[in-house]
Amino acid sequence: MKRRLAYAVAAAVCLVLAAPAAPALAAPAGAPPADSSGAADDQADRGSAAQKRRQALTALTDAGAASAIAEIHDRRGVWRGASGVADLATGAPARADGRFRAGSVTKMFVATTVLQLVGEHRLDLDDSVEKHLPGLVPGGADITVRQLLNHTSGLWDPTNESGGIFPELFDPAVFRAWYADGGLQRTVTARELVAASAAHPPYFPPGSEWRYSNTNYALLGLLIGKTTGHDYGQEITRRILRPLGMTGSSFPGTASTIPGPHAHGYWTIVEEGAPVRKTYVDVTEQNPSWAGAAGELISTTADLARFERALLDGRLLPPRLMREMTSAVPTEPGSHQLDYGLGLARYQLSCGPVLGHNGGIFGYDTQLWGTADRQVALSYTGRGDAKDEEAQLTAMRAFLEEAFCGGR
Repeated sequence: MKRRLAYAVAAAVCLVLAAPAAPALAAPAGAPPADSSGAADDQADRGSAAQKRRQALTALTDAGAASAIAEIHDRRGVWRGASGVADLATGAPARADGRFRAGSVTKMFVATTVLQLVGEHRLDLDDSVEKHLPGLVPGGADITVRQLLNHTSGLWDPTNESGGIFPELFDPAVFRAWYADGGLQRTVTARELVAASAAHPPYFPPGSEWRYSNTNYALLGLLIGKTTGHDYGQEITRRILRPLGMTGSSFPGTASTIPGPHAHGYWTIVEEGAPVRKTYVDVTEQNPSWAGAAGELISTTADLARFERALLDGRLLPPRLMREMTSAVPTEPGSHQLDYGLGLARYQLSCGPVLGHNGGIFGYDTQLWGTADRQVALSYTGRGDAKDEEAQLTAMRAFLEEAFCGGR
């Protein structure tokens, strides 16, 4: 369970599910064109860049992802692309404007909202968990809001550890039984997650190390609710989604469907033998309450790129709090390939660092990264075994390299 369901942002960024090659880029009637740009000059250069982006996106479906969609905003305008199929059963092509489960990209929205509350003097980064949520977390007096935001609290993660809230889902018999028994539709509250975490010793004393844990953001969601009197999803919608016009984004709560056009997500059951047999289970409809403030957001690439641009432009937080948000700690000792700030990661590419987050949830993987002059949002639905997953990770990294560093 540990890494494949993880919202982890390791330098590998996130593991996915995979399978055989899918069709090349396609945009059905009614969807935005696969490529578009607002610039009228540099036609040859722009065409070359668009072709390379198309090829890099198609490499994800060539590596076995069922679908891949992306949007890139830069000084030349907007490029968007779609590759593969939205539904294995019908073969319908993926739509560039489709919605998807964004997983841990949700953390950027939660962190931004918490920092806005800090700016309003309703919270302080050095406040203890115990101050605002008394009695909820053992040792909460020694854990600060900052440590929740940057994953240095040491709290055990029941969503990514054996013995947590999920059974051993990579055992085919266990997954089938769990799925048949309605496992994907069960409601798991934030307080249940926190209680499951508290039943295990912490990884380390608060502030002494870094380790990704969704428990941190379950607590931050509760903290937003306690401070504002509103559910965190309602508060983020009021503060961020509506002002930015993010009409394709929502917090589903316990609702299991994805509204609007969307690609289906798949879970792969791998059974050893000669030959190895793979079964793809449609997990599109799922109750994301277990992910909650750590990863329940539904969005589009256009909406995510818009949010990233607003954040990095300074429209959501003042400079003082952006400095706090981007003050990052290494995720691996001695390495700065990926550092983690306050809900915002810094990922090192060949042409320099980018800021953002990734996300993974049953059936869906998302990447959202940006600089002052370019924002990139990518969603893909992977299928496959460990070998296919590694191929998709390689293709995903290559897409980010092309999106940010190509032609420079």
